[in-house]
Amino acid sequence: MNETPKTLTRAVQLMDCFTREHPRLGVREAARLTGMTSSTAGRLLAALKDLGLLVQEQDTRQYALAGKVLSWAEVYSASVDVRALALPHIYDLQRLTGETISLYVMEGSERVCVERLESEQNVRVVARVGRRLPLHAGSAGKLFLAYLDHPQRAEVLSQQPLHAFTEHTLIDPARLNAETERIRTQGYAVSHGEWTIDASGVAAPIFNQRGEMIAALTISGPTQRFDEAHVSRFVQACTRTAAHISRLLGYNPRSTSLKPSPANRAGASGA
Repeated sequence: MNETPKTLTRAVQLMDCFTREHPRLGVREAARLTGMTSSTAGRLLAALKDLGLLVQEQDTRQYALAGKVLSWAEVYSASVDVRALALPHIYDLQRLTGETISLYVMEGSERVCVERLESEQNVRVVARVGRRLPLHAGSAGKLFLAYLDHPQRAEVLSQQPLHAFTEHTLIDPARLNAETERIRTQGYAVSHGEWTIDASGVAAPIFNQRGEMIAALTISGPTQRFDEAHVSRFVQACTRTAAHISRLLGYNPRSTSLKPSPANRAGASGA
């Protein structure tokens, strides 16, 4: 083995020593964990700091991961295509419920449908991939609002007068805030006739490994088929499927605290 791969291997070994339990390490502790001499560990830690991968605290002289590592993690997360990952489960959910299934992501202050599978029933909600929709109407939109932090939510709601698409559309910011707090507490959203008068839907959040909501999974259809019993069944199916997709993305609810949703890329019936 030549010197470059050996040095690189040792550098990676040092980086792997930083964990949630041990976010800061001194030279001696790093040497003990890797089996290196203190001089070798110290030299490599200093080089990693010079490269912007580590920072060193002035008082303790211990090292910790630097922000560049987070930027790499964001690139990795962006490379995981939630649409491709979710698609098989969208098919399963459609077969189970018989209704239209859609997948939304957030872009700026709107939601966009990036995938949908229409119901095969004669009367159904037709969704169009790529259509942009506001956040204040429909189950998916309200779900994104619920997982924004309060300043972001206030900014979205203040950007323009909220349009009442139907008599059931919530346009009062105070009522919307109360609704979104309830949605976040229960972990799903339901809408009846908020975007289209005779359309209803349920939506559940999909989280990434950092606990950020990155997509909304919805079941939508004619309000006449969304009675209390069906809504209860759809909520269970939707939340279960969304939770499974989240786990595939690396989300662990036991070790990850929920964070505000990022302004993501990537709508579509309004359900």
